[in-house]
Amino acid sequence: MLFASNVFMTFAWYGHLKYKTSPLLIAIIVSWGIAFFEYCLAVPANRIGSATYTTAELKTIQEVITLTVFAGFSVLYLKEPLTINHLVGFAFICAGAYFIFKGPL
Repeated sequence: MLFASNVFMTFAWYGHLKYKTSPLLIAIIVSWGIAFFEYCLAVPANRIGSATYTTAELKTIQEVITLTVFAGFSVLYLKEPLTINHLVGFAFICAGAYFIFKGPL
């Protein structure tokens, strides 16, 4: 559910960038419409997940999923390349996720 919600949110936040000539108000309204479906998935996913994970762990899962979805979206939909700098930055975020789940040091 979190993966699907991220697909919706990525399109809501960034999908309009492919249509920069359309009016901003239209982009906002369409984005809100798409975001509604994201919330319909994210809210129950977080509620269900909170039975197993802490909120910090849920947020960490969300961020790693967001990066994964965004990387694919950026390359496949927006036709933007991923650079080595992006990959290194993503790797550092994943390293941070490791420490969230590792437990006490």
